[in-house]
Amino acid sequence: MNTSLISDVTGVLLAGGKSRRMGQDKRLLSVGEETLYARSLSVLRAIFERVVVVVAQDSPLVASDAPVLRDVIPHCGSLGGLYTGLKQAGTQWVFAVACDMAFLDPGTVRHFIGLKDEGDVIMAKLQNGFQPMHALYHRNCLPIMESLIHAQDFKIHRLADHPALRVRVVMPEELRQLDPQGRSFYNVNTPADLAAARSLFDRAVKPSSS
Repeated sequence: MNTSLISDVTGVLLAGGKSRRMGQDKRLLSVGEETLYARSLSVLRAIFERVVVVVAQDSPLVASDAPVLRDVIPHCGSLGGLYTGLKQAGTQWVFAVACDMAFLDPGTVRHFIGLKDEGDVIMAKLQNGFQPMHALYHRNCLPIMESLIHAQDFKIHRLADHPALRVRVVMPEELRQLDPQGRSFYNVNTPADLAAARSLFDRAVKPSSS
């Protein structure tokens, strides 16, 4: 596998959510010895030459050695964060992930990057629908994002259905070849999710003794 840093795609870490379902700032919660924020950022930095962090205008900052951007259009949720990252990236492409994805897999991310000639959006579709927070976006998406924002429709998965965009859908059978256990898209929204993520991590690093 090619492990050199990718220079023509910017890694965008969306880290400005309200954590309402968690009840506390989930960026600072740990899985293993790292916080969710640090885990996600370290994976992106190992893949991309340039990584930026996007937070809401009213979100507390977290310590970071990556550039931190605040939403250029407030109160638009993850769509606003994605728009900010794509608008201000110095590349035609961004790969966007949420900071609560505890098990990002570098091989799966690189597979998405390798598909970038096949569409303006490279997005997985699982049994529970499209996965916009582990996806690749071209700057061609910007006008569509702006129209969604103006319409107060903040659902990023609308991009996957838009007739003006070429969309490459990554299906579950393709993903199973890369991530057989399906952990790449596991995100932590609630205390129960956090407990499950910690259990998964512990089982992975502490296999049962024979």
